[in-house]
Amino acid sequence: MSKNISRREFITVSGIAAAGLAAFGSMGMYSGWGKNEAEINTNEMESTNFSVDVLVIGSGMAGLFAAVKAHDAGAKTMMVSKGRLGSSGQTPFAKGIFEFDADTSKYTIDEFVEMVGRSALNTNNPAYTRQVAVHSKARVAELRQWGFFDSPLYNKSFSKPITERNIPAVERVTITHLIKEDGKIAGAAGFSIDEQKIYFFNAKSVILCTGAGGFKPNGFPICDLTHDGTIMAYNIGAKVTGKEWNDGHSGQTKNAADCYGGWHGMFDQKPSTTSVSIHHDLGVDMNYLAYVNGNPLKMTHPGEMNNMQVTGGPYRPDGFNQDEKDNKPPSSSEGERPPKGEKGGPPGMGGSMVGGSSAGMAIHKSEGLVPINDKCASTIPGLYAAGDALGSYMAGAIYTQIGSSLAGSAVQGAIAGEAAAEYAVTVDFKTISDGQIKTIQQEITAPLERESGYSPAWVTQTLQGVMIPNFVLYIKKENMLKAALAYIEELRDHHMPMLRAADMHELRLAHETQNMIISAEMKLKASIMRTESRCSHYRLDYPELDNENWQAWINIFKGSDGKMQFEKQAFGTWPE
Repeated sequence: MSKNISRREFITVSGIAAAGLAAFGSMGMYSGWGKNEAEINTNEMESTNFSVDVLVIGSGMAGLFAAVKAHDAGAKTMMVSKGRLGSSGQTPFAKGIFEFDADTSKYTIDEFVEMVGRSALNTNNPAYTRQVAVHSKARVAELRQWGFFDSPLYNKSFSKPITERNIPAVERVTITHLIKEDGKIAGAAGFSIDEQKIYFFNAKSVILCTGAGGFKPNGFPICDLTHDGTIMAYNIGAKVTGKEWNDGHSGQTKNAADCYGGWHGMFDQKPSTTSVSIHHDLGVDMNYLAYVNGNPLKMTHPGEMNNMQVTGGPYRPDGFNQDEKDNKPPSSSEGERPPKGEKGGPPGMGGSMVGGSSAGMAIHKSEGLVPINDKCASTIPGLYAAGDALGSYMAGAIYTQIGSSLAGSAVQGAIAGEAAAEYAVTVDFKTISDGQIKTIQQEITAPLERESGYSPAWVTQTLQGVMIPNFVLYIKKENMLKAALAYIEELRDHHMPMLRAADMHELRLAHETQNMIISAEMKLKASIMRTESRCSHYRLDYPELDNENWQAWINIFKGSDGKMQFEKQAFGTWPE
């Protein structure tokens, strides 16, 4: 090429080359498949082992309190995290934390629980709804002591109680496996992102604080969350729930992939507390309007969607068609105020909204492991979960209380930590068999050892193209859900076993891609099963509430044949 080629000519040539590659891809000649030029000899990888009473996986708000409270209850505790303490997942983005003060609240606790239930159309679990109101003030007080409200960055305040207690925290380690022996939890395993090292953790109890996840959408800070904890637990027989619900966080049409630019008002703010204000938000109202109107939506508040001249769509219960005063974004004292001169929507966002920025995630606390009691225990003895990793249905299948997600993670983390420590006293360590260790090592390193295969980036892009469209994930109907499922099952059966990785970073991507594929299968099958519309789940072919048949949550578990199984669990009950 000439050294004097112009920018316009360069773009033209590049465009022709890209079109050629796309043509090859459409003919099946270029589909992310390639030779694996592995940089790592798996036979030379080191193995590191730890033994603890309580292993906390995750270092966000739930993980912080789980580790602190398990330690304070007398358990030898360790934290392991894919990221950095206080800087992982959605925690650094969350700036408002709910604090229920019985002396100043306009509601009693009983009234608060009842109002949340009405907004959530009974999808909430009242035990966990009450729990966040009862304990939020105490958790906020502890955070204040640690300096949480003094900085928009959380590493320093999170490190304070961890360092004071000498709780070991192993960072930048991707956990890929939970380990079960004799029907009980025995530990976990994973690998370092930075070193050629595999980790095994022998533990009497494990607390998943791994957050929720998505399909790595652009424009919202959940790209390192891929439902790792949920899928690991599912793989050893735990029941999970909530996969049919959707989170309705939006992005901006201009520079939609610019997460910081679109949400900088959140990242740059110091956290603060929010008071009681029960809403019915972050459902799929906006997605329905976009589906009907076929054009971008003018910036507005969630409650104002009801005033637009569109018939049909998601049902909003009486009393929650919020007026301008109740529904506008919180003031600066509530931690989510938009910049001066901008109305509604997320901070920093002007112009028109676009959906899908949180694609693959459900409403906070509405998906994750099925709890068997109000102590965050799962259906696997010794395995606990907290925060967005626990399908507690604290707020139900709709977002009812600003700041409740962060508060719920703190409250549930503390409760899970104490419960796991109490459980650890009653059991002995389970020896992890040599056969288990060998199998897990092979499964962890398999993408590195493949001579050729599909790149995780390409498989992820394919999954996104199938799952993220508005007419698949949000505005649902059976024929489209089944069509998408056929693609996802192809990824599961053919592409997932052939994922390749050249280094430790790509190895992480390969395992995350596997988790997203299984999560996508769960979302589609649960959405097909729920033949009604309720809260953040909307079926165009079943647009009405069905209280006769669907006063129930959907639980998912792996059958004895290895296939995905589904069951109903009536609202207001615990699983058998």
